[in-house]
Amino acid sequence: MDLPTLWFFIVGFFFVGYFVLDGFDFGVGMSLPFLGKDDTDRRVLINTIGPVWDLNETWVIVAGAALFAAFPEWYATLFSGFYLALLLILLALIVRGVSFEYRHQGSSSRWKAWFDGMIVVGSAVPALLWGVAFANIVQGVPLDAGHNYTGTLFDLLNPYGLLGGLTTLLLFFTHGVVFVALKTEGELRERARRLAIRAGVLTIVVAAVFLVWTNLAFGGVASWILAALAAVVLIASVLSTVRGADRLAFGLTAATIGLAVLSLFMALFPNVMPASNDPANSLTIANASSTPYTLTVMSWVALCAIPLVLVYQGWTYWVFRKRVTRAHIDAAPVH
Repeated sequence: MDLPTLWFFIVGFFFVGYFVLDGFDFGVGMSLPFLGKDDTDRRVLINTIGPVWDLNETWVIVAGAALFAAFPEWYATLFSGFYLALLLILLALIVRGVSFEYRHQGSSSRWKAWFDGMIVVGSAVPALLWGVAFANIVQGVPLDAGHNYTGTLFDLLNPYGLLGGLTTLLLFFTHGVVFVALKTEGELRERARRLAIRAGVLTIVVAAVFLVWTNLAFGGVASWILAALAAVVLIASVLSTVRGADRLAFGLTAATIGLAVLSLFMALFPNVMPASNDPANSLTIANASSTPYTLTVMSWVALCAIPLVLVYQGWTYWVFRKRVTRAHIDAAPVH
C-alpha cells in the first residue's frame, strides 16, 4: 500500500472515531425531549456524557488536521465548496457546548428549557449535516477544472444527500439512546431501552435503503461486504437491546457506525472528491495528496501519537465507567 492510500484510510479511521464517539453525544442530546420527563432526568442524561463530550469532539479536529496535511487539495475543495454546511455544523457544536456549560447557571425552568432546546438543536444539526456532506462526497459534486465546487448549499440537499443525513441522524440517535441505557438505572434505563428498540427498527429500514442505494450506484465488492456487515451488526444490536444486553448493544451500534463509514470510504475509493459533471475534474488519492516526504513524516508522527490517544481515551472511559443515577444527581456537578 502506498502512502497516499494509507493516509486515505487513516483519515477514514479518524472520521470513524469521531462519528462513533461524538455520535452517541449527539444521540444523548437529541434524546432530551423523549427521555427527560423532568429536570432531574435531563441532568442525568447530560451527566452521562458530561466528562467525555468535549474529548470526543476533538476527534473532528484531528480528522480535519489530517485531511489538511495529507490531502490539501481535497481539504481546500471540501471546506470551500461545503463552507456553509460546515459553518452550520461548527455553529451548532458551539451552541451545544455553551449550553452544556450554561444550563445550570440559572435556576428558573425557562432558563434551563432554553438551553435544553439548544442542546437538542446543536446535536441534531451536525448529526444531519454530516450525513448530507458525506453522501454528496460519495455521489460527487460539480467541480471545475481547478477543482472548485460550482454548486450551492441547496444543491447538496438532493434526495440522496438528505437520505444520507437522515441515516446518520437516526443512527446517532439510536447509538446515543443505547448509551443512555448503558449508563443509567431504573425507570430511565427501561425507557431508554424501549426507545432504542423503536428507533433501532426505523434506523434499520432507513440505513438499508441508503446503503443499498450507495452500493448500487457507486459501490464495489468491498463496500457491499462492509454494508452487509453493518446491516447484520445493527440488527444484532437491536436484538441485544431487547435482551437487555446494553454493553453488547452499544458495542454493536459503534461497530455499525464504523462499518458504515468504511463502506462509504470504499465506495469513494480511489476518488476523494468525484466530479459529477466531468470525471476529468475529479480529485483522486493520487492528485490530491501531499508530497511523499510530507506523508512519510506524518506516518511516523501518527505511529507514535495514535496509540497514546487511544490509551488516554480508553483510560478516560474507564475512570468514568460508573452509571449515573437520579439518587446521586444532586451531588454531581453538571458538565
